[in-house]
Amino acid sequence: MREKVEKIIEQIRPNLQADGGDIELVGIEDSVVKVRLKGACAGCPMSQITLAMGVEKVLKENIPEIKKVESV
Repeated sequence: MREKVEKIIEQIRPNLQADGGDIELVGIEDSVVKVRLKGACAGCPMSQITLAMGVEKVLKENIPEIKKVESV
């Protein structure tokens, strides 16, 4: 599953980098993906919306067994 998640994150990354941010996969535990938002995304008040409506949505669409995405 990790390879699938990393592949999708690579597809999402350019959108975050365009706004001065980035994303790093920290790990996967019990179908919960843990990521770290970096750069402009780390302190952005909209980061939780980006995480839920962007990253989590795309990951769940492509890998249905994912339950949740959390920022650490």
